[in-house]
Amino acid sequence: MDWKPELANTAALTRDFRKMHPDAGKAFTQMHHAALSEGALDVKTKELMAVLVGIVTHCGDCIGFHMQGAKKAGATKEEVAEMVSVAILMGGGPGYMYGMKALEAFDQL
Repeated sequence: MDWKPELANTAALTRDFRKMHPDAGKAFTQMHHAALSEGALDVKTKELMAVLVGIVTHCGDCIGFHMQGAKKAGATKEEVAEMVSVAILMGGGPGYMYGMKALEAFDQL
């Protein structure tokens, strides 16, 4: 994937949507800023968490936009690699856990 043109296209589509539904666009932007503002967790940590969610939910645009935010907030490639290892765990681990629930359902049903 060529990230910069991909994200530019998504940004353009988002601008178009905001013209059609400005209240929804404004509300999402306010939530975005509130959730990612400095607090008990720093912005870099929050952006890395957002990238992780993008990975496990298969949202390419989420990965791209939040990776930009993570880099802007000072994330290093080593930190991103560690976050990716957690994403791999959480992408596979839940399947394992739900697999146990499926076996339990078989036994009970």
